[in-house]
Amino acid sequence: MAIVQLTISALPAHVRTARLMATAVARRAGIAESALDEVRLAVGEACSRAVEAHRVYCPEQPIQLKLIDSAGPPGASSARGRTVPSRVNGGDPGRFQVVISDRAPAKEPSDGAPFEPFPVDPDLAHLEMGSITPPGGVSGMSPDVGLAVIVGLADEVNIEPKTDGTVVTMSWPLNRGGSDDEAAAAG
Repeated sequence: MAIVQLTISALPAHVRTARLMATAVARRAGIAESALDEVRLAVGEACSRAVEAHRVYCPEQPIQLKLIDSAGPPGASSARGRTVPSRVNGGDPGRFQVVISDRAPAKEPSDGAPFEPFPVDPDLAHLEMGSITPPGGVSGMSPDVGLAVIVGLADEVNIEPKTDGTVVTMSWPLNRGGSDDEAAAAG
């Protein structure tokens, strides 16, 4: 198992770096060539969402990415005579996993006040979609649209919103020892 950790600041330019890094690690891990665009787009959506949330709530806090190559057969493996579990640090065997953690609040405050995850200036409400990008949204769309896109791109997705941030975990199966055609025929 290989883990690459990346920390980025809340700058839109760093989303590209995260996408490039995720694509390179996914390719090295053995993701099918046909799935690399899905990895790149899903990581871009998740990082863009995290960057926008940080820019509103906590611009000085970093965003954490873990890129996990969990290659290996299911079950336990042996290392120097010891049994080692194949699931380490949350990685599922035979999968490439991306975990993106932000620190922007994602749940309602405990004081009972209504929760506005991304405040939008009421003076902007009259603008047509596409005319301006408000904090936390893309051209007036909810930031949750990006999460919906991620669900459509990744093979498995887990989104954990918390009061102190959101953890988005995405994974794709590895294509070890076979071509894209063999993987398509098997699946």
